[in-house]
Amino acid sequence: MSDERAGVLEGAIAPVLNTHLFGHREQEDFLARSYRSGKGHHAVLIEGPEGIGKATLAFRFANHILRYPEPSLAPDTIADPDPAHPVSRQLASGASHNLLHLSRPVDEKTGRVKSAITVDEVRKAGHFFAQTSGTGNWRIVIIDPADDLNRNAANAILKILEEPPKRAMFLVLSHAPGKLLPTIRSRCLPLRLHELSPTAMDQALGGLGLTIPADRRDQVLSLAKGSVARALKLVNYGGAEILEAFEAMLGASGPTQRKMMFKIADALSAKDSDVAHGFFIEHLGDHLAETARRLALSGDLTGADHYARLTSTIGEQLTVAAAYNLDRKQTILDVLAAVTR
Repeated sequence: MSDERAGVLEGAIAPVLNTHLFGHREQEDFLARSYRSGKGHHAVLIEGPEGIGKATLAFRFANHILRYPEPSLAPDTIADPDPAHPVSRQLASGASHNLLHLSRPVDEKTGRVKSAITVDEVRKAGHFFAQTSGTGNWRIVIIDPADDLNRNAANAILKILEEPPKRAMFLVLSHAPGKLLPTIRSRCLPLRLHELSPTAMDQALGGLGLTIPADRRDQVLSLAKGSVARALKLVNYGGAEILEAFEAMLGASGPTQRKMMFKIADALSAKDSDVAHGFFIEHLGDHLAETARRLALSGDLTGADHYARLTSTIGEQLTVAAAYNLDRKQTILDVLAAVTR
């Protein structure tokens, strides 16, 4: 069962419940061997694009550690978690006293996921370590993702990373590690995960039972870029249709283009359109960056500079709109107008 408000996409399996991981055997084996050696790093930065299995890997590794608390007795590979095992049951129910999962909390007033992980959430880590200080057990904190930490929260995490408690493990997830504080990155062991191969994508999507119409399969897999999350957004949230409408809008002009802009804005401002909206904004950023790069490579430095500046301007506009809860439809219309100007 999925809950978008808790950050789980429709059709997905919550990472803590997911018993299968595809495409990252090498990285998984590295973690298992590192742990067994007794010389593993206290903080691992698991980095890579969104939706490729970073959180699933983190929970699998946490399950492995808690099931084999003595490193020297742990196997050198990570097996699929057994849902019937007490450790798995505790993690699945959120009742484990040895694991803390930090992510963007749900706003009790609106029922929506907040825009950032705040310092109040990070303070839970302090309480977590204080309450379990005398147990002698491993204590694991999963930060999912660290990209969502606001400045104060990031600084608070940094203080803990600088003086980690004994038998503590931090699994720090990041879609864009370059945006993290350099001091956080420097205190973590980087572990890079890559986009899923076509074979791994087939396995992952098959495990979810995602049905892609035969006539759109190649298109969806191409647009998904090796990310299960992107594939789900394309199929279950109308992402493919939105991208098609965007491309058609870019190729149109006059009243026809204006009509298409309103159609896109209506879709992205409708009720329960948060996922589709976020997906489009991410795609728009990629589109602008790719356009700037293409123009620069062709020698059109003026055009490249225009799109680079446009990327910055639109980013600031969207940040202000989110901070002040401005009308989403009008914001999208303004953004589309800037792109087509």
